[in-house]
Formats: sequence, structure tokens, C-alpha cells
Amino acid sequence: MRFLKYIAVFFVGFLVAKFWYDKKEEKHQTEEIKVMVNQIENLSKLVVSQGTYSEMYSFSDTKKYFFDYVEFQKKAMLSVNAKVEVGYDLSKLDIQIDSLAKQIVINKIPEEEITISPDIKYFDLQQSKFNTFSKEELNKLSDKATKMIEETIEFTSQKKEAKTRLFQELSKIYQLSKIYNWEIVDNTNTFKEIPFLD
Repeated sequence: MRFLKYIAVFFVGFLVAKFWYDKKEEKHQTEEIKVMVNQIENLSKLVVSQGTYSEMYSFSDTKKYFFDYVEFQKKAMLSVNAKVEVGYDLSKLDIQIDSLAKQIVINKIPEEEITISPDIKYFDLQQSKFNTFSKEELNKLSDKATKMIEETIEFTSQKKEAKTRLFQELSKIYQLSKIYNWEIVDNTNTFKEIPFLD
């Protein structure tokens, strides 16, 4: 009997002490956010053309078993909206200025660079338990959809229009040189392609 009283007193004391400690306990929360800047580059890019492309891409795959009586299908439909920019990296433009001979020597004009910024959304993704999409498969679908946008650009006039815009910018150099009686030495034969020079 005495032993039970000791246990009861101990148990009540333990509960009182725990309640008091929990009441006095302070909670400390800390958050830590790290933003890391890996690389910053100063670019000299001239974006001369920008276009938007939309695409619907569907994919399906069926696994069949037991002489094609049982099948498990998975399918996906992707909506792709892409912003496409065509520009030129002017840091790759090789121009020399000869002030004594009053010459502007153009040695190299860079090739156009195409930047595709796709926004890909899966709005119909179905799969069965025995035929599921892996992360790698979904990434391949996204890459293929982007590749189709890239191939479509070749059949549009965007690259041609971008080159025309570049010619317009280069023609300003030509016209300015004529005003100040400077000579342009074009080692790339680019100015021969410009149809609207005076």
C-alpha cells in the first residue's frame, strides 16, 4: 500500500514538473537561405528577331501480354509555348579601325545564335500500374518537343528576317563611313549582300 502511494506521488510530481517545464520552454526557430551566384557574364548580344511558337505533342506507348489479350497503355500530351530569339554575339565581331588610313576593316561577322525558351505543360498524362513514365522518359519527351520547335524554325522566315535586320545595322556603319570619307574594307563580302545601300 505504501509502495503504491510512493508511485502515485512520484507520478503526480512527474506530471507537474513536466507541465511546468513545457510551459517555461522557449521555442526557437531559425531559417537559413543561401543564394549562390555561380557566374555573371557581360554579354554583347544583339537580338534582332523574336518569335513565339506553339505546339501540341502527343505520345502513347502500349505494352501487350498474353498474345495481345492484355494491354497496359500510357500516354501523354504536351503543350509547348516557346519564345525564340535570333541574335548575334557582337563580342565575336572582328572589326579593326585604322585611323591613319581612315579605314574600317571588317574581318569576321558572327553566325546567328538561336535561343529557345520553352514553356512545357503536361495536361493529359495517363499511365497504368504496369506501364508508367520514368523521369528520364518525361525529360526525353520535353527534349523532343523542343527539338521539333527548333526544326520548325528552319521552315519559317525568322532567320532570314534576322539577317536582314543585321544588314540594316551594318548599313549604318557603311553610311556613317561615307559621311566622314572613310573606307570600309570588307573581308567577309557581307556588304555585297546588302540590297538597300545607297
